[in-house]
Amino acid sequence: MRRARLLAPEDFSHAVYHCVSRVVDRRKIFQEAEKEQFVKYMRLYERLCGLRILTYCIMGNHFHILVEVPRRPEVLPTDGELIALVGETHGQRAADDLGYRFGRWRQQGNLEAIVEERERWFAQMWDLARFMKVLKQRFSQWYNRHQAIRRTGTLWEERYRSMLVENGQALQTMATYIDLNPLRAGLAADPTDYRWCGYGEACAGRSLAQAGLARVARISSPALADFTNETADGLSRVLGWYRQELFGRGSETLDVEGNVVRRGFSDEEIQVARDAQGRLPTHVYVHLRVRYFTDGAVLGTKAFVEAVFQAKRQWFSSSRQSGARRLQGLELNSPLRVARALAVQPYG
Repeated sequence: MRRARLLAPEDFSHAVYHCVSRVVDRRKIFQEAEKEQFVKYMRLYERLCGLRILTYCIMGNHFHILVEVPRRPEVLPTDGELIALVGETHGQRAADDLGYRFGRWRQQGNLEAIVEERERWFAQMWDLARFMKVLKQRFSQWYNRHQAIRRTGTLWEERYRSMLVENGQALQTMATYIDLNPLRAGLAADPTDYRWCGYGEACAGRSLAQAGLARVARISSPALADFTNETADGLSRVLGWYRQELFGRGSETLDVEGNVVRRGFSDEEIQVARDAQGRLPTHVYVHLRVRYFTDGAVLGTKAFVEAVFQAKRQWFSSSRQSGARRLQGLELNSPLRVARALAVQPYG
């Protein structure tokens, strides 16, 4: 029997999750066309499901999505708002059909049918599992149809993994970790140049990606609460702040002749620290491939992790006395904790 997924306690007004899923046999199926189509579906179902993509990264054989899931609102969309949403996500024909059925049922006095149809649509919204299921299924169907030799069977290695992420430093750390994936894989020297990650898309002028990073800024720090992507100045501040988190105090930057342009940690120093199990500052730590950011179950402050641990006590072993665990190799004064210790090497 599958273990139940660890989700945020029900009293949370919203929750942020880092979701990861890999292709079966880890085949590198994501070429340019596949990445573009995946992002298209991701944005489509982000809208339909009432979620917000904060950032993401599509790699050759897997994807990362940092997604904010609000609690189901007490006041649901009106019939008109629902019909408009269906039009945006499923096309005008689907919207016209829904509007026609609503109108017919009203004429018949069949209000129960309207309530049932509304609930059928709302059941797809504000729900992480529904979003991930429809996104992966829809992309699989597209991919199978567009192969030179039509393929059948599962496309994905396993069910997606998810981590609950606290607002604040945990959120900005996870966001930068995700956007640094192309650097760790050697696909780009700067995520600005990688079209299929949140930061690269934001720098290319895409409004949804810009809004996602602005949201990261606002809920990461009270000092950034007034950041907005509605003006050029606000967007510049958001991207400048985020770039500082990505690079400001991390690896050194070299010019074409190998001279240090900006002081930081050299690749050799990072490698030595990693090999020696040294304690690294967060801004260097995120430049490594760290399993805690995909397998740690919960990422946040000690108080946050302990609160989730108590609220979801049945998810953990009955022998555990506390929830928060340190991240091996991370500086001791870091406030970050995870809910799951790793039995394997955290790097790699």
